Amino acid sequence: MEGDTFSGLVGNGTQIDGKVLQTFQKSFVQVQDILDQNRLLINEINQNHESKIPDNLSRNVGLIRELNDNIRRVVDLYADLSSSFTKSMETSSEGDSSGGALKSDGKAGHKRNRPS
Repeated sequence: MEGDTFSGLVGNGTQIDGKVLQTFQKSFVQVQDILDQNRLLINEINQNHESKIPDNLSRNVGLIRELNDNIRRVVDLYADLSSSFTKSMETSSEGDSSGGALKSDGKAGHKRNRPS
């Protein structure tokens, strides 16, 4: 799938550029990878906690820090995604001369074509 060109429509019919979709896909893959890593960290933290072995419990301090850092990275990735999506929607709305795009108030704007 890597290297493929994507294009798609958003719910309101606005076309999204293929490179934008590739960027979104890459970010979502990064998020999923981090979440998968977090699942493994949480499992290890739980096992260490249940073992009640002092070395394992002290190891949890570092694991919890790593988990917190990962959570921050996910938040940052989602913030970047949100910002990129907003910018791409604004750009595609500005370039859409056919009407039908959402205005900033969230209502659809429709152009009326007058006969020549």
